[in-house]
Amino acid sequence: MKYKRILLKLSGEALLGKNSYGIDNEKLLDYAKEIKELHFLGIEIAIVIGGGNIYRGVAGAQNGIDRVQADYMGMLATVINGLALQNALESIDIPTRLQTAIKMESIAEPFIKRKATRHLEKGRVVIFGSGTGNPYFTTDSAAVLRAIEINADVILKGTRVDGIYDVDPEKNKEAIKFDDISFEETIKKGLKIMDTTAFTLSKENKLPIIVFDINIKGNLTKVGSGKKIGTRVFS
Repeated sequence: MKYKRILLKLSGEALLGKNSYGIDNEKLLDYAKEIKELHFLGIEIAIVIGGGNIYRGVAGAQNGIDRVQADYMGMLATVINGLALQNALESIDIPTRLQTAIKMESIAEPFIKRKATRHLEKGRVVIFGSGTGNPYFTTDSAAVLRAIEINADVILKGTRVDGIYDVDPEKNKEAIKFDDISFEETIKKGLKIMDTTAFTLSKENKLPIIVFDINIKGNLTKVGSGKKIGTRVFS
């Protein structure tokens, strides 16, 4: 089953590519091209992107910066990534809008649910920046919140592994992958997919999550088309 409207969650670290800091423009363009392929299928696409390639609020707080200030710095990092992704998409002729939870009218629209929905209906890719606009909330929480607000069918969480395993597959070759797993079983097994707030919000609203390897060419199009890629978490 092809999804009508999806929310893609990208980590900031996904933009690092071969770099140890900042944005790898080649990797950024690769993601833009993957999103373009999905866009051509007529699927409405919203995106939430993290800022960990530039600044992580939690890390800043651990290094002595006030937690609230650190989180706001992290939110600004997500806007930088949002601007970069918007530019990459528009360079390959994909109409895009960047909306932010913190008002910064010179570079982006403020988040307005009805406006975001209208953009999606008109075939524009909508990028949501600055998280929820509140400290102490991650971009995972922002992704789930925005997905619920725009009535997305699913959250697609692009990672560097091909799904959810019982243990870390990068550390244990014997790790067992799940093709489908319920929210309840995920909690019971103690599997870490998103932070607790985001995961609970997704569970309560019966919003499925698909975790997949976004670095394999064509995977985003396949998962958006309803093909069995990665792991699906369901109610």
